[in-house]
Amino acid sequence: MAGKSKQTLEKVAVAALEDIKAQDIVALDVRKLTTLYDTLVIASAASVRQTKALAQHVRDKLKEAGATIVGVEGEEGGEWVLVDAGDIVVHVMQPAIRAYYNLEELWSPPVPLRMPLKKAAAKTATKVAAKKPVAKKTAVKKAAEKAITKKLTVKKAAVKKTTRKTAGKIVAE
Repeated sequence: MAGKSKQTLEKVAVAALEDIKAQDIVALDVRKLTTLYDTLVIASAASVRQTKALAQHVRDKLKEAGATIVGVEGEEGGEWVLVDAGDIVVHVMQPAIRAYYNLEELWSPPVPLRMPLKKAAAKTATKVAAKKPVAKKTAVKKAAEKAITKKLTVKKAAVKKTTRKTAGKIVAE
């Protein structure tokens, strides 16, 4: 790359794709996922002819911007053409091929299954701080608590009674 920034090359590649009406253009920052390249651009083309034309146009525009084209793969078939410009790689694909390989999912950062402990603690602390202290309980809450306490007392008494009966039978035998 002769003096052009990576972001500039990404913009050049996306603009080149837009010039020839590429569809569903996606640019992914993959620096955290691989050391091979920094940016991955994926686009769809409506036909084999458009796929080849898009790849050729991207290659030409990246060269003009000062990028070194490392290689181009897939021009013969035209269903999936890859343009490798070192720090940026551009995939131009037919929609069926793109749906089958689903590169966006493969190269997107993983979605955490659960929140890290530090973030969860911070989120909980924020929620607790945001709540206003309740000075008095409502009559409904008091009645509900009283009913629950009464049920627990009745259950404890029933358990004690059953335990005494069982203990009495064991002693009698």
